[in-house]
Amino acid sequence: MNHGTALLWKRRALSSLSATRRGLPKEKMSENGIMSRAKVLTIDTMNPTVKKVEYAVRGPIVQRAVELERELSEGMKKPFAEVIKANIGDAHAMGQQPITFFRQVLALCSYPELLSDSTFPEDAKSRACRILQSCGGNSMGAYSASQGIDSVRQDVARYIERRDGGVACDPDNIYLTTGASDGIVKTTSSPRGASGQRADVGLQEFKNKTMLKLLVCGEGTTRTGVMIPIPQYPLYSAALAELGAVQIDYFLNEEKCWSLDITELQRAVNEARQYCNPRALCIINPGNPTGQVQSRQCIEDVIRFAAKERLFLMADEVYQDNVYAEGCQFHSFKKVLFEMGPEYAETVELASFHSTSKCYMGECGFRGGYMEIINMDDEVKDQLTKLLSVRLCPPVPGQALMDLVVNPPQPGEPSYGSFIKERTATLSALAEKAKLTEQVLNTVQGISCNPVQGAMYSFPRITIPEKAVKEATEKGQQPDMFYCMKMLEETGICLVPGSGFGQKDGTYHFRMTILPPTDKLKILLNKVKEFHQRFTQQYS
Repeated sequence: MNHGTALLWKRRALSSLSATRRGLPKEKMSENGIMSRAKVLTIDTMNPTVKKVEYAVRGPIVQRAVELERELSEGMKKPFAEVIKANIGDAHAMGQQPITFFRQVLALCSYPELLSDSTFPEDAKSRACRILQSCGGNSMGAYSASQGIDSVRQDVARYIERRDGGVACDPDNIYLTTGASDGIVKTTSSPRGASGQRADVGLQEFKNKTMLKLLVCGEGTTRTGVMIPIPQYPLYSAALAELGAVQIDYFLNEEKCWSLDITELQRAVNEARQYCNPRALCIINPGNPTGQVQSRQCIEDVIRFAAKERLFLMADEVYQDNVYAEGCQFHSFKKVLFEMGPEYAETVELASFHSTSKCYMGECGFRGGYMEIINMDDEVKDQLTKLLSVRLCPPVPGQALMDLVVNPPQPGEPSYGSFIKERTATLSALAEKAKLTEQVLNTVQGISCNPVQGAMYSFPRITIPEKAVKEATEKGQQPDMFYCMKMLEETGICLVPGSGFGQKDGTYHFRMTILPPTDKLKILLNKVKEFHQRFTQQYS
């Protein structure tokens, strides 16, 4: 090596060392001898909290299901003709039909030239005109106010008053959101301080975190803890991981139809105070993935507990129309809170959430929703409004759809009859499928399914033979993931393992939606039954 070449290599080494010391990417020698610069963003240099995020509903098993669909379309032979995705509550993807009136109004709002078309009913036209008049430039393509279109928030407030038997609702406490998840996650976090272990990750974080963003602060034993049910909807664990908050698990009682027990809440909060600062309690009612519907007495007990322990209540009520079981009824936390009197109604802080994605609507893709806040500190409310302004506004078509959900056709209007018929048919079909799912699964030895009282899912407990548990462990998989992946490969049925939602140690479950059409649901349940019998025999 001559002197010039040696000097060049020395300079490059010093440059690389300097870059390393300054936190810059080092240059690397490629195969052809040309220096190439390393990536600025790598798995080692990215935000560490993002790597902790897991979302089982769209996890590895779903990715494999997509691959199987592609392989089938390319002519590859499989032991099944189609993949049936029962992993997610995507109603329209599973064949549920949209409400005609909703789609008519949205079509008119999207293309106002249709207002002159005589095939559209007059009430749909008048509703579309009212929505468009509330939009900038009479167009859904314009931004709205950050809190949402004023007339829509007023309609949401009137809807809540009707639902809750006249309990007053202030439109100023209504925030329109990008689905319910937008509001839920946005309530929980403020960035960590100058110790600097966490930095905000830009606009997407603002879009996806509201209430949780406001609640999370502190370090070490003062770091915010958030109580969530186990089993839980993975949105919560994923959001808390990303925000660097402490997840506090409280277990629902499977032996009592996934009921919520105050003694368990007390155990969880007492233990958590040893290592964090519990500040919020999340309730999912009706439950996801467990399908239970909380009684009024249970809700009262939860409110008293939150008041005693000084916890901010978050009520996820997106399945409020999905109640099927005899003797069960949906009670909103807001209604119960106010009926308990001033001691609670004027002190307990509450955020409740609803969405266009579930119930009889199933309009997941429009991303419409709202949250209502109760007893929030005025200065914090100002900060919430500021936080929301960064995301500009929720999708205006989703806001328009939310308006139709809370203000549907009324008696005497042209579309009322068809609306009621479609709504009733959808909810009745779901009730029948909930009962069918419970009945069929409970005929299988080694599967135990609680009644699906509400929501859109069953969460049966499954017995997995020790031989299968051992094989799963050797493969580095959770036993129920091993079970569900094997079911997918053999039957084309895509379910979500219970480990993705949380479960008591030593128990195994899967979540399946009840959304497929009845004929396809029967096929699905029969395949699950046959698979479980084969699986048990194979590993016994």
